[in-house]
Amino acid sequence: MSMTEHSKTFLYQYLNNASPTGFESSGQQIWLDYLKPYIDEYIVDTYGTAVGIIHGADDSPNKEYKVVIEAHSDEISWFVNYISDDGYLFVRRNGGSDAVIAPSMRVNLHTKQGVVEGVFGWPAIHVRDLAKDTAPKVTDLFIDVGAATKQEVLDMGIHVGTVCTFVDGLTEMNGRYFVGRALDNRMGGFMIAEVARQLKENGIRLPYTLYIVNAVQEEIGLRGAEMIARRLRPDLAICTDVTHDTQSPKYDKKEQGDLKCGDGPVLCYGPAVQNNLLDFMIDVANQQGIAFQRQAVSRSTGTDTDSFAYAAEGVASALISLPLKYMHTTVETVHQEDVQGVIRLMYDVLLALKGDEDFRYIK
Repeated sequence: MSMTEHSKTFLYQYLNNASPTGFESSGQQIWLDYLKPYIDEYIVDTYGTAVGIIHGADDSPNKEYKVVIEAHSDEISWFVNYISDDGYLFVRRNGGSDAVIAPSMRVNLHTKQGVVEGVFGWPAIHVRDLAKDTAPKVTDLFIDVGAATKQEVLDMGIHVGTVCTFVDGLTEMNGRYFVGRALDNRMGGFMIAEVARQLKENGIRLPYTLYIVNAVQEEIGLRGAEMIARRLRPDLAICTDVTHDTQSPKYDKKEQGDLKCGDGPVLCYGPAVQNNLLDFMIDVANQQGIAFQRQAVSRSTGTDTDSFAYAAEGVASALISLPLKYMHTTVETVHQEDVQGVIRLMYDVLLALKGDEDFRYIK
């Protein structure tokens, strides 16, 4: 089942909304509003992780099994850290924000009085000693909101701790790609919501309880997943996040692997990935004719998969990654066929999980 007009409208609304780490509530509300027709109930935890719940079939002996599909909802951003007397704002990172791309970017500052527009200023090329130019550090960055004094900045509702996000909307490129900021990983939130929609519209009632988890605070240490994994204590978790397309210049395939947008979802090998679950997913992909790629990691996946895998007594966990170009920039790029491939693989794996026999095999 392909993307509907309704789901595409949701995608644009969801991706164009700001959802910085620690301030995800507005994006979570958009996500929940879309998801509600396709679920039985939902919960939102103390820090804002949203969970849609689809109960298993009433006559199923396996309703007690808990399966999670998961993505994270937060995006990288900046905090105001210092306001100078002449009205310039200096920042610190909120997540893995990239100082190199910041100069000349437009930003939105999110205040209780509303959004204030600003720019990351930068001295003109004419006045710099180009022989001494280096990549900017965070402490070199400053935001200009058109204010002449610190008091004028404060009167706008801006203060130390105000969060700032880059301004950039979702677009499409060459009929093949989605391009924009925060595809890492609200595209994941879109994909797990689409799985729920397709289950509902196809009349599927699974034999176990499914939790659709959109976690907060991944960008600062997988914290939202850590909290919700303890609360749900699932039997199995399938997470989705982005991984690097390594085809464009400046990537080293010997170090980063050989991954390409358009060649399908990426299945990950690593200590946090439970091998029986991974084998099960590979079998499903092969049986259904779903093209996929493989990636190896060393110590950790660097995604919420790690938090689920090591929660409580351990949760059988796996990762389906979406290849993405230009991570943590305002032009993150994914192939539309890969988006559908992740949705289809996750959907087909859920249908293939029948109950006791499969769960015993995976454990």
